[in-house]
Amino acid sequence: MPTADCDPDEARRRLEEAGVDVEEGNTEYERWRAARGEANAVAYDDKVVVQGARPTDLLAILRESGGRAHVYFDGASRGNPGPAAVGWAIVTSEGIVGEGSETIGETTNNRAEYEALIRALEAAAEFGFDEVDARGDSELIVKQVRGEYDANSPELRERRVRVRELLERFDRWTLEHVPREINDRADSLANEALDHA
Repeated sequence: MPTADCDPDEARRRLEEAGVDVEEGNTEYERWRAARGEANAVAYDDKVVVQGARPTDLLAILRESGGRAHVYFDGASRGNPGPAAVGWAIVTSEGIVGEGSETIGETTNNRAEYEALIRALEAAAEFGFDEVDARGDSELIVKQVRGEYDANSPELRERRVRVRELLERFDRWTLEHVPREINDRADSLANEALDHA
């Protein structure tokens, strides 16, 4: 079970500011309890324990802002254009601190890749990271965002602008192309979303 490294009173304040309902504890040892999505938090005198199917639903709120994260993203389209989905994972020295996937309707693979990067960067910003090292297995998207390739499609140009706006929110960022096997978690998430659509 993950333990949030923060003061229980400060943790309660953060949760309440984020709109999470916080209730009194169930035992004399519990200071309070909270739930959001598929995660539950229980505060004791000196720690906050988070559990559930998706502890990141609460850990994102409880962790200190700042720091550096590796952001992995992948988009998938079956048919190109066809049914599409995105997947992303945010990794720190603590492990995977956030991940997500969803279907995005019918589109091309390149548009799906951009949408995955946009959602991953939005999530990293919500987590409060100062620095991101984004990694994806689409060389085209990486090189377009870095300005090494032109984006001829108006839709891709719009998405490239959006990605650059998101990247500028961070104090420092990098964007690198990686082999698919390095990007396997984001790839799996995107494909699982398509499989369950």
